[in-house]
Parts: sequence; C-alpha cells; structure tokens
Amino acid sequence: MPRVLFLCSRNRLRSPTAERVFADWPGLETDSAGLADDADTPLSADQLEGCALVCVMERTHLRRLRQRFGVHLRDVRVVCLDIPDDYDYMDPRLVALLLQRVPPLLPKGLRAR
Repeated sequence: MPRVLFLCSRNRLRSPTAERVFADWPGLETDSAGLADDADTPLSADQLEGCALVCVMERTHLRRLRQRFGVHLRDVRVVCLDIPDDYDYMDPRLVALLLQRVPPLLPKGLRAR
C-alpha cells in the first residue's frame, strides 16, 4: 500500500489535517510529522522509509527536509504543496486546497475516491 507523509513545521495544523483528510482514502496509508525541534511529532528517518510520496507545505520545509534527511530521500518523491501557515486544523479552506493539490500527485489508481 503506498504511503504518503505530510510535513509542516510543528505538526499541529496543516500536516495533521492532511493526514486526516487522506486517512480513509482507499489503498493509501498516511502519516504526518513536523520539521521544527518543538514539533508535536518530530520527523524521524524511520518515517521516510517506504514512503511513496512526501508532501511538504512550504519551500522552507523542502530545504529543511533535504538538509536534515537528504540521504533518506533517494527513492522518495518529494513535492511542495505551497500551502502557507494560514489555516486552523481541519479548516474547510485547507481541506479544499489539499483535495485539489494532492490527488493528482497520487498513483493513477488512487487519484479518486
């Protein structure tokens, strides 16, 4: 089953929302973490193992991810969703953005529910 990892800074709003939105997506496994030292769930190298796709919310997350975990990203597709830190957890506008931007990135058989 393909696994998608969602990353933001502190794993409090955007990435947990993305994890929740896609948690019930058939044929997909989801996880989330944060890249800041004070993240609720800090990213570990183990979380990157076996990921088919890693979605970061901002370009700064992309840089931080590559700096800290570059060696673990060899066979992983990493995409920046360009979603700013302007939303609360499960904000309907955030959910709509995620549903617009993530499905086209998924393997063909998983793009629609």
